[in-house]
Amino acid sequence: MVSIDLFRDGMARLAGAVNLITTDGRMGFAGITATAVCSVTDQPPTLLTCINRSSYAHAIFSANGVMCVNVLAADQQDVAQLFANRNISMPDRLARIATHLLATGSPALDGALVSFDCRIVQQHPLGSHDLFIGEVQAVTAGHGAAGLTYFQRNYHPVGCPSLAQATG
Repeated sequence: MVSIDLFRDGMARLAGAVNLITTDGRMGFAGITATAVCSVTDQPPTLLTCINRSSYAHAIFSANGVMCVNVLAADQQDVAQLFANRNISMPDRLARIATHLLATGSPALDGALVSFDCRIVQQHPLGSHDLFIGEVQAVTAGHGAAGLTYFQRNYHPVGCPSLAQATG
């Protein structure tokens, strides 16, 4: 088996889209920055994200049973950093962003490239994390042209804004 450090160094070379995963409901608001998001199937439209069980937000996502996967635009690095900062309370984080509610009541981030509003239909433990599988209830596409990725432990824009603006 490989060491944790070797694995983490290898994963730093795997570029990933940066997402803000949000929830709201009877247990209140929570949001996390995540690159561990992927499509599962389109029949029914389903995706998954992974949340560390030691995270304060884990219990809130689990109890609320809903989540919104907000794919961040290139100019939203500050949002990614805000929700990755454990020293800022959830209410303070929420107060610093603009959102609107979708079908499940989860907050969709204003300015996101796209927001996938999901009902959590399954939760599976694996190692230190749980896989949250969400059935998509609504999709809201934004107007941004460039996305935000995380690669080599830094944020990077991806996409071609000038081409998207010319054809949009």
